[in-house]
Amino acid sequence: MNFQWYPGHMTKAKRMMQENIKLIDLVIELVDARIPMSSRNPEIDELGKNKARLILLNKSDLAEEKQTETWAEYFKERGYSVMKINSRKGGGVKSIYGVIQDACKEKIERDRKRGILNRPVRAMVVGIPNVGKSTFINALAGKACTKTGNKPGVTKGKQWIRLNKNVELLDTPGILWPKFEDQTVGLRLALIGSIKDEILNVEELAMELTGYLVKKYPGILEAKYTIEESEDQYECLKQIAQSRHCLLKGNELDTEKAARLLLDDFRNGRIGRITLETPKEYE
Repeated sequence: MNFQWYPGHMTKAKRMMQENIKLIDLVIELVDARIPMSSRNPEIDELGKNKARLILLNKSDLAEEKQTETWAEYFKERGYSVMKINSRKGGGVKSIYGVIQDACKEKIERDRKRGILNRPVRAMVVGIPNVGKSTFINALAGKACTKTGNKPGVTKGKQWIRLNKNVELLDTPGILWPKFEDQTVGLRLALIGSIKDEILNVEELAMELTGYLVKKYPGILEAKYTIEESEDQYECLKQIAQSRHCLLKGNELDTEKAARLLLDDFRNGRIGRITLETPKEYE
């Protein structure tokens, strides 16, 4: 399966971010804790060079805790400020203000020396589609100040949000990059829902997931769906369909329905806390 999704509005969004970067002190980059590297747009590093950087490992409640710790260390070693958060439930969100001030301490000190006091830190919030930017901003502001949705591509234009006298945020649309050099990255993005399901073969996608889970998390599918795990990915999917009574007319197994059910269970953490990549792969 070939993974690619780069609608026209993403080109426009990227141009808007390039135009606004000169107004920014800090780039806050949200990544998905289950795929911290695959969910990073490689163009952001170029865009945010010479700016303070903060990486937020979002949806950390869905990822394996030990692996998330390892990823946090990985990014810290490379000079980023890092925090684990769960913006949907508000975990870690309130301590962000202190982290923002800390990440921008050099800028605040420079302002102080020039006699500029109390100028708010201006931060740009960036990330790929469906990584939780709008939910994070709403949790931080304590009110619904941006539109949110569990589909990629809800935020279309730019929005400035004043959080308090110390911090202003620029929300930006989620953007992918034009070409995935590594299709494994595309696969992982599809699994977490950053590429629209409508353009994918969900059965193939679900079979890739069963293959990974049987290998890396043996017993997890068995516990969730009371099936006998198999390295035969289609067999696994058929068993899930049977276990969950996903049937077509004539009692034929509805593997597409089972695939959607499996993907939904994975994306919402109902199978368990799962991480799809480790720092070792990138060292």
